[in-house]
Amino acid sequence: MAEFLLHVNGAPLHVNAPADESLLSVLRNRLHLTGPKYGCGEGQCGACTVLLDGEATRSCLVAVGSVANAKIVTIEGLEQNGKLSAVQQAFLDEGAFQCGYCTSGMILSATSLLQRTHKPTEQQIVEAMDGNLCRCGTYPRIVAAIQRAAQSMPAKGASR
Repeated sequence: MAEFLLHVNGAPLHVNAPADESLLSVLRNRLHLTGPKYGCGEGQCGACTVLLDGEATRSCLVAVGSVANAKIVTIEGLEQNGKLSAVQQAFLDEGAFQCGYCTSGMILSATSLLQRTHKPTEQQIVEAMDGNLCRCGTYPRIVAAIQRAAQSMPAKGASR
């Protein structure tokens, strides 16, 4: 066991864990953040997706010892001052989830996409979301939610 300083959702957090323990396990079992879900354990389903320095990352594949200096954001860290992010609100408005198991991973992957590509095409959305599986099959509503979020977000460099 070693002590790591993690930067999670804007807060510095100390955690004791084996360096090779998955980030997913640390987030859920040691820090009690239940947004990232265990799905497949192989990085194939996307349920465990978090933002690691702004990039959508499968937390089940990342050892906690490798992310001590990274900025980690989970679904719990997206809302600000009680206001949902544009992507969260769009998923809600479009009914882009059914059981909700995949939703946090979907929202974080979409957030990463929209940070890189302000007005993605439908094809760019589909490509960016590849690897995030929805067992309920709400893919058309997920695409619509991402398109809605893109429309509601200010252009990069624009004042809010």
